[in-house]
Amino acid sequence: MFDVVTDIFGHFLDPRKRVYLGYLLVSVLIAILWLIFFRGKSFSNSIKFLFDKQIWFSKSSRADFFVFLINRCISIIISPVLITQMVIATAIFYWLHGVSWLQSGSLQHIPDYIIVMSFTISIFLLDDFSKYWVHRWMHKWPILWALHKVHHSAEVLTPLTVYRTHPLEGIVFTIRGTFTQGISISSFIFFFGNSVDLLTVLGANVFLFLFNTAGSNLRHSHIGIRYWSWLEYIFISPAQHQLHHSIDIAHHDKNFGAALAVWDYIFGSLHHSEEVESLHLGIETDDKNFNKLSTLYLSPVLEIIQIISRRTGNIFSKLKSIKR
Repeated sequence: MFDVVTDIFGHFLDPRKRVYLGYLLVSVLIAILWLIFFRGKSFSNSIKFLFDKQIWFSKSSRADFFVFLINRCISIIISPVLITQMVIATAIFYWLHGVSWLQSGSLQHIPDYIIVMSFTISIFLLDDFSKYWVHRWMHKWPILWALHKVHHSAEVLTPLTVYRTHPLEGIVFTIRGTFTQGISISSFIFFFGNSVDLLTVLGANVFLFLFNTAGSNLRHSHIGIRYWSWLEYIFISPAQHQLHHSIDIAHHDKNFGAALAVWDYIFGSLHHSEEVESLHLGIETDDKNFNKLSTLYLSPVLEIIQIISRRTGNIFSKLKSIKR
């Protein structure tokens, strides 16, 4: 039983995860300082605002908590059967050996510190870039949106909202991470040899560590910290991501980035932050009660079945018309 509990709540003790207790405590400190120095609140009022009962004990927040528990249990069960990054890395590594014009170890003479820094930067950028595109596809493709709307159904945001996802979406993002890490690992080992290593802090990629200690948990919160305009071209501020959850049509399909805003800037989906107090969060066009667990888990599956059935029916109709 102790091992089960440890597995379920292990993310709070793992520096590689966003909800690591250390990151949460730093986020609380950042939020309090921001409320005091930039919003002019007293310390006591800052605490009250930060831990507002209407936020933390709302139906939406309670749903987040139960989804977190259920999804962690599901993840523990299915993780062993999912393809691993080492399988992908090994397959790509041997494929690279089969390319005649590529030479294994051709760059291994480069100093170790350059290799380590290059690998650390590359794996972070590729991971963030792939997150941007998968997230964007989640909004653009109806089948994926049927899954992703579970996350956007949150009416208030807390750090646990990051886990408010349908299990099938979790599998999609796990596969994404498996391929990006597998590609990075295999490519670097092929060209740079055994000097490949990751620059880490507490076991986490140093850039991921810096992102999380800079208050990444405030992205899913009601603390609308905004960056300078020029900085929001580079990094996604908490207020920018909160705007991404807004139902306002002007905010739709904006700010898909995870850590970096440069992808949004390059591909035309960047929106600078605004005051978040007036934002209305959730899904405006869907009348389902997404705070019910049955809706959160079953509704997306039923919607996907309807989409597939409808498209299959359209294909058969076109084939019949062609035969006629």
